[in-house]
Amino acid sequence: MPDERKIIHIDMDMFFAAVELRDNPQLQGQPVAVGGKGDRGVISTANYEARRWGVHSALSTRRALELCPQLVLLEPHFEKYKAVSQQIRHIMFQYTDLVEPLSLDEAFLDVTQNKPGIELAVDIAREIKQKILAETGLTASAGVSYCKFLAKVGSDYRKPDGLCVIHPSRALQFIDALRIEQFWGVGQRTAQHMHRLGIFNGQQLRQFSREGLVREFGKIGYMFYDFARGIDPRPVVTEHIRKSVGCERTLEHDIDQQANVIIELYNLVLELEKRIQKAQFRGQTLTLKVKFHDFRNITRSITRPNPITEKDDILPLAKQLIEGVEYENDPIRLLGLSVSNEAAEEIPQRWRQLYFDFYTDYFSE
Repeated sequence: MPDERKIIHIDMDMFFAAVELRDNPQLQGQPVAVGGKGDRGVISTANYEARRWGVHSALSTRRALELCPQLVLLEPHFEKYKAVSQQIRHIMFQYTDLVEPLSLDEAFLDVTQNKPGIELAVDIAREIKQKILAETGLTASAGVSYCKFLAKVGSDYRKPDGLCVIHPSRALQFIDALRIEQFWGVGQRTAQHMHRLGIFNGQQLRQFSREGLVREFGKIGYMFYDFARGIDPRPVVTEHIRKSVGCERTLEHDIDQQANVIIELYNLVLELEKRIQKAQFRGQTLTLKVKFHDFRNITRSITRPNPITEKDDILPLAKQLIEGVEYENDPIRLLGLSVSNEAAEEIPQRWRQLYFDFYTDYFSE
């Protein structure tokens, strides 16, 4: 069943907010959030005092202030966060070159073979946490196990400043007790679907057949089936093949007039062209994303035999895609465009694309 890999997942605690609180100690003890201001602002990170009021990431700023009128709202300073992230990454590389960043504030490490020759992965995780605190003044939580799924769940299990080890011999017992919402890849909509099927924890998930999960959830059902059995063959990948280049924009006001939609689409095409050129990306599929005023999302795609790289290639296709969208009575809140192509994964067949598909599912919820 489980192999002998030693995987660590490091997750910084309330990262953006923690950096701001470190640099503004007078705010300690107050509810603090980092996010955009204005009608369309969104919370990026909230500290634990703010979370007690129901403030969380991806919540609209307006709603956050309704829930917590005394909330201290700070604008983000991404260059500062990137610098701190580099400090943390440098610490990780002291132990292994197999580091897979997921974002500025979290990463996987494969320490099966590690530079200091430390036998126990838990000792490495403890050292990394101590060094992060000493060098940055910030706390991190760590999960340690034999696969990515359990290491990721473990890092969330005892936040903040937590350390959780899930041994192979106790993996199934641990999974059985997990609420379905704690499974990596299960967002709000997926959890609601699970509940309708009578699935509330890992034990109940394992009782479902592979065919049943695929029928209910599509390709991601394979992943849920394996996760419920403590199976996750994905390696720690230090370099990802770029799958797409894209951009999106939340509009200042909802729009439902064709002229306004075309103007916004044109501006998006110009931005996408810049990003494609910077990434030197040669995708053949253009995808349009539309989010309506009620937060419902749709996507439309078109594929061409030649790479889609320049404005003159992108704009006609984007117009063609938007023509099939009904928005006159359903105003648009957000527009997005991306180009993509396919690349094979060197992991088992049933896992191909799942790594990317479940990220899309999780974060779109």
